[in-house]
Amino acid sequence: MSKRTDYTININGTLMDFNRPKVMGILNVTPDSFYAGSRKQTEREIAARTKDIVEQGGDIIDVGAFSTRPGAEQVSETEEMSRLRHGLGIVCREAPGVPVSVDTFRPDVARMAVEEYGAAIINDVSAGNINGAFGSANPIAPTGNAIPGKTKADGAPSPETATSIPPMFTMAGLLGVPYILMSVRATLHEMIKGFAADINMLRAAGVKDIILDPGFGFGKTVEQNHALLAETDKLQVLGLPILVGLSRKTMIFKPLGITPDGSLNGTTVLNTIALTRGASILRVHDVRQAVECVRLVGLSEDF
Repeated sequence: MSKRTDYTININGTLMDFNRPKVMGILNVTPDSFYAGSRKQTEREIAARTKDIVEQGGDIIDVGAFSTRPGAEQVSETEEMSRLRHGLGIVCREAPGVPVSVDTFRPDVARMAVEEYGAAIINDVSAGNINGAFGSANPIAPTGNAIPGKTKADGAPSPETATSIPPMFTMAGLLGVPYILMSVRATLHEMIKGFAADINMLRAAGVKDIILDPGFGFGKTVEQNHALLAETDKLQVLGLPILVGLSRKTMIFKPLGITPDGSLNGTTVLNTIALTRGASILRVHDVRQAVECVRLVGLSEDF
């Protein structure tokens, strides 16, 4: 069993430590997220989901308005902001004081969420790439290369921008909030190299608090996802907390021949493995079960 990185992050002026792993509850204000149970759009649905996350022991609420599932509609920045304003207003009303992370790859959307609603964390699945999770043969381009209008047709960085600091990195530094850095790299070796380079750029942009997300389900086969899970503890060489988002994903339901709806038990199994591999945050649809998992694994760690 691997011990977690001893690390704290600044959440709106309050330090959050990871002596006990935290649970991040997913709230998607979208009509098309891959797991139907996570889609909340009406005021009543969003309020009920917010209350459920808090009452079931969730530590962070992760609000997203742009689905990254394969084949999802690419909504405009205006539509993403509109959805988030609707959702964040309800979340802040129903759960004042509970840290909120905003799941977006767009710098101006992140600014709006932080400045208008006090979002405490930026959760960026694109690793700073302004093009986000769409738009090229490689769904999310390699990190550290995204400047609008400065990429080659195949999505690879042009030489003059390959070392530029991505706009989202700069925005996170300006806003002074923690940033979740995700990787689409398929092997641990390449992931650590990519993370190291991006961490340097984030530090240069003034970002003080960084959380690493191995990106389960992004740019990886089922087999690569499971191989990475077995080695997640090795990411601790970078000295930063690790977020694991496995909830109801393909790496669970495909090997079992089931659907996302039937993947709760498999999610709990893999969340347990993730905790023994040093995960500091579990990003989940099913908060109560994840909280129970944290508590029971914590009892085992005490012996």
